[in-house]
Amino acid sequence: MEKTLAPLVGYSDESARDFSSEGLKVVGVGYGRTGTYSLGLALDELGYPTLHTQHLYETGDIFDHLVDNIFLKSILENEVVEGKPDFKLLLKGGYVATVDLPFALYFEQIRDQYPDCKFILTTREDSETWFRSWDVMTSSITQPAQYASSIFTHVKKLEYYMRYLFAAVNDDKEFLTSPWPLPPQNKEKAIASYERHNQLVRDTIPPSHLLEYNVRQGWEPLCRFLEVGDAGCPMTPFPKSNSARAVKWQSYSSFIGPPILLTLVILILFSGAFRRITGRSVADWSCHQRSRILQLLSKGKGKDS
Repeated sequence: MEKTLAPLVGYSDESARDFSSEGLKVVGVGYGRTGTYSLGLALDELGYPTLHTQHLYETGDIFDHLVDNIFLKSILENEVVEGKPDFKLLLKGGYVATVDLPFALYFEQIRDQYPDCKFILTTREDSETWFRSWDVMTSSITQPAQYASSIFTHVKKLEYYMRYLFAAVNDDKEFLTSPWPLPPQNKEKAIASYERHNQLVRDTIPPSHLLEYNVRQGWEPLCRFLEVGDAGCPMTPFPKSNSARAVKWQSYSSFIGPPILLTLVILILFSGAFRRITGRSVADWSCHQRSRILQLLSKGKGKDS
């Protein structure tokens, strides 16, 4: 049988290629908190450079395109806008695969545009288990965003994405415009949305191009679906990441990391300029001023006595 899906053997994390001529090869269409991050790591290891939503804000052109044409537009229109993402931006950015929301919602558009693409529907043991994990994750990322979005532009864009995401998953446009703090996740609506999405994927994507998958199944079904031979299927443990604790830490670091880096750069520049002007380092000058103050205080005490 002719192999229709070939991993990118020459792929390297250090040199992003433009895959516009090849098209999307694999799309994970499971909701967040179904093992999508582990799946993304596994696809990377198999030779399919993969964009996970957790790193979406790092992609510049891709994230800005989604913010301007879908996330912010949904907020301004007070309605979840489906829109038509430019999937070529993924390819130009060096990715041939993507997992998690929002791209998981666009499986029909992707199927029409890239008919050879294969789809992986990650699921949890049951809907209740999924919602518990989803609820923990949303609480973890909402809290830091609430306090930082009004200060930092990049966090404001993440706020737009969160509002869109929560509105889509909960099937409730209230999330688009509600003031902080955002409403809690609606368990009944979220589970209904999760189950409806999964069934629509099953009904839409032909079995030959769809793998319904739990990451606990490991490498074997994934390699078989992607037609990776025994020699190419890893013998190492399947990637395991993105625990609730890790998500909380990553969400905080993504919000405060860039401002901290900017502050450090400003301090370094200030320190260099200060040395050129005064001929001293900031530390030396501070020590000198401290000594002067202590001397003045000492003299003041001597006069009082």
